[in-house]
Amino acid sequence: MSVEHEVPGAGRVAGARHATGYDEATRERLAADAAAIMARYPQERSALLPMLHLVQSEDGYVSPRGIAFCAAQLGLSTAEVSAVATFYTQFKRHPNGTYTVGVCTNTLCAVMGGDAIWEELTEHLGIDHDETTEDGAITLERIECNAACDYAPVVMVNWEFFDDQTPDSARDVVDRLRAGERVAPTRGASSVCSFKEMSRVLAGFPDGRADEGVGAGPATLRGTLLAKEKGWRAPDFPDVAHVEGQVSPSGGAPAGQAQPEETKPAATGAGPTPAGQQPGADPKVGAEESSAQRPATTPSDTSAEGQQRRQRTDDAKES
Repeated sequence: MSVEHEVPGAGRVAGARHATGYDEATRERLAADAAAIMARYPQERSALLPMLHLVQSEDGYVSPRGIAFCAAQLGLSTAEVSAVATFYTQFKRHPNGTYTVGVCTNTLCAVMGGDAIWEELTEHLGIDHDETTEDGAITLERIECNAACDYAPVVMVNWEFFDDQTPDSARDVVDRLRAGERVAPTRGASSVCSFKEMSRVLAGFPDGRADEGVGAGPATLRGTLLAKEKGWRAPDFPDVAHVEGQVSPSGGAPAGQAQPEETKPAATGAGPTPAGQQPGADPKVGAEESSAQRPATTPSDTSAEGQQRRQRTDDAKES
């Protein structure tokens, strides 16, 4: 039985249980999306990152049932999925607001006013890093770098750029978002979408807005335009293979000379051969990579009791 607690703004009720499973219609929809994601990769487990974004687009964070769903779809343990979900800050482990507002306080943004913007928003919203307003609209984050130093100080809303901000302009942005107004970023899409919608885009399902708005502004393009105006170009990279007496890029004998026999790499490569792969062969797609994929070999695993325990564990992943 699924236990749901949908409280706008407040996230999960204190002391209440997480939802423990998806209803049949939701599961079928997510499974179809998961199949499309997994089809992009030669090894299904490589689809874990976009699949975490997928369940985040459903629940608004990476929930326990989302972790169980990913584990079941990819044949991983929930511990393996949790290890990845807790490593990357874009994956939230508790309910997130409709809009994630990230304030850059790294070096350049800080000296240009990022610290002042952060102080203004924390006081104005009454929340600190990774906290959400009571109405569920804003989750505030302190960001180390938004990769937009040419427009410092920069604020991002669901990873859309708001350039050249001030404490007053940043406060105006969050107030308009909380009021439900349509807010346009400085560059990119014509309006900011919700956190769930952005998570679905990051899962690899385009929303058709990739070509909206300005992609790169004048400050970003200034160096390229100046080089074109002045006729500047980078020097050609020397072709070391044709430079007489030049040491080869691999650090061996000079170009054109035979490499000593003892320095040649072994034909079969170094290190142990992965399971399912012939010595000297290219890595096999789908070769065993984790304990979750290896067959049961110990007596405790191969016994009838061990098999039943393993089945109960698989069944409990999404019960």
